Amino acid sequence: MRTQAFGVALALATASLTGPAAQAHPPSAQAQVWVTTPDRAELLHERAPVTFQRGASDRTTITVDPTTSYQTMDGFGASITDSSANVLYRLSPADREQTLRKLFDPKQGIGVSFLRQPVGSSDFTAEAEHYTYDDVPAGHTDFGLTQFSIAHDQQQVLPLLRRAKQLNPAVKVMATPWSPPAWMKTADSLVGGRLKDDPKVYDAYARYLVKFVQAYAKAGVPVDFLSVQNEPQNRKPSAYPGTDMPVREEAAVIEALGPLLHKASPRTKILGYDHNWTTHPGDIASTPPGEDPETDYPYKLLQTPAAKWIAGTAYHCYSGDPSKQTELHNSFPSKGIWFTECSGSHGPTDTPPQIFRGTLTWHARTLMLGTTRNWAKSVVNWNIALDSTGGPHLGGCDTCTGLVTLQPDGTVTTDAEYYTIGHLSKFVKAGAVRIGSTSYGTTGWNGQLMSAAFRNPDGSTALLVHNENDDPRSFAVAIGDKSFEYELPGGSIATFTWDRVSADVPHPVSLDGATATASVNGTEAGLAIDADGSTVWQSKQAQSPGQWVQVDLGKAKTFRQVALDSGGNAGDYARGYDVAVSNDGVHWRTVATGTSTAQLTTVNLHPTSARYLRITATGTAPNWWTLADIRLYR
Repeated sequence: MRTQAFGVALALATASLTGPAAQAHPPSAQAQVWVTTPDRAELLHERAPVTFQRGASDRTTITVDPTTSYQTMDGFGASITDSSANVLYRLSPADREQTLRKLFDPKQGIGVSFLRQPVGSSDFTAEAEHYTYDDVPAGHTDFGLTQFSIAHDQQQVLPLLRRAKQLNPAVKVMATPWSPPAWMKTADSLVGGRLKDDPKVYDAYARYLVKFVQAYAKAGVPVDFLSVQNEPQNRKPSAYPGTDMPVREEAAVIEALGPLLHKASPRTKILGYDHNWTTHPGDIASTPPGEDPETDYPYKLLQTPAAKWIAGTAYHCYSGDPSKQTELHNSFPSKGIWFTECSGSHGPTDTPPQIFRGTLTWHARTLMLGTTRNWAKSVVNWNIALDSTGGPHLGGCDTCTGLVTLQPDGTVTTDAEYYTIGHLSKFVKAGAVRIGSTSYGTTGWNGQLMSAAFRNPDGSTALLVHNENDDPRSFAVAIGDKSFEYELPGGSIATFTWDRVSADVPHPVSLDGATATASVNGTEAGLAIDADGSTVWQSKQAQSPGQWVQVDLGKAKTFRQVALDSGGNAGDYARGYDVAVSNDGVHWRTVATGTSTAQLTTVNLHPTSARYLRITATGTAPNWWTLADIRLYR
């Protein structure tokens, strides 16, 4: 990838991120703004602040709702693999320190706050042979774990981890094995095969993992999260460590591990699965004859007795989409969701500008926003650093990219992943809570605006926005009765931050269980009340008086405000409206009428109690009538 040298590439971002505006709290009525564009013209560039004004906007409006909260965030980052460590140690001490500061320092860099570390070898190793921490000659065993040693990691990996935690004490560490020691496996090999189905082996593997956690803690790197197998359904890894671990075997390992780990390291949480949103077709095809491909792996695992030891589920990006996280959350709401691996990659003929643009925009909509809007408590890429060949690696991926790249001339350049992670890690602090924000884009790309909002422990807010469209998009951001307007270049991402804003913020009325009908296109009326701005009800014909959408709340509820949100489909708002309510669906009374010129029409009422709500169009326009969301507030 031909990118700017590290010092140049970060000069713009570093100069602005360490300036007075980044260090001091901004005025309460202003939002600070940082932007990255796909043409690299702006790279975490701090723009002039924007001021909140009283009143609404006619533009598509991202409504931030601080009264609605979702998951608590643990951090954002990547992995200091053996390969990454090798690359960083090719630098002079001064350049290595500068690079680490740009990665981990919250003020001088992007404040990476989550590291997922391989337990032993992965495909990204600089060694000539793959390894674990308890390797013995073929045909031998070591149930006493007398050969266990993390000496390999003491050379480069652990010093880098310790320095990362010094630069950012908030860094959390997850550990994941690509394979148990070969003597525990059916094929006596790190590449492929299964654990031997023997309680003695499950116990030995559990003790092996506990010894690792203890050894790392003694070395100054406590482990916060642990999974027992990377990608347990990847049965045929390409010349790198991997293990076919069916649900019953993972559950057996966790049942043996749970009590031991709880005693040895109470802080360390066990995460299950650690694989794709959906089972990859190749993994289904490689299922042994007569066996279940377990396409519902994370569900089955959380239904086993081992679930008592499992904090939640870890996901990767290589099959499916982030909506699967919400589906699992809805089935097991007491269990957390962590997103723990996705590598940037590219085609063999892609040009550097194509790679940067494609990676930036895909990661922005799918990972930065797609995973966090679907309950992820972390967003973690794969390698934190690679060289210009995409290595070193031993088997596996040969087109992977990192957050930073070591070039042949010795310079370190920043990749798109540096910015998608940085727009999160720099501004969304550990312990932040995702709060409500309307969002209209999709992970599959629909050219609209996507967003996610977070409230930091200090009370400040960070709002991330991605313009999926190739053209500039203007929009507004609103909190209660305060708002500001903004425009973002095509494909760009922005982080807005502000301290507490004094605003009249209404509380949403839950529409859970509500149903909707409509006079036209009635089959899709429910899309207007699903609390998802990326799904829309549309009249699919020109607006005309008498078209209506009706909502059954299931029981009488009290509200004082109705928001009619037409989202990003410019001009598709109702030119005129009549709002009526009923308690029986037969007898109606009008509570408001009016006209609108805005994508978001807010109708204020006297406190009203009703089971049914009907919005009727009273105007005429060649545009369709679109409702991305109907929201009620009290």
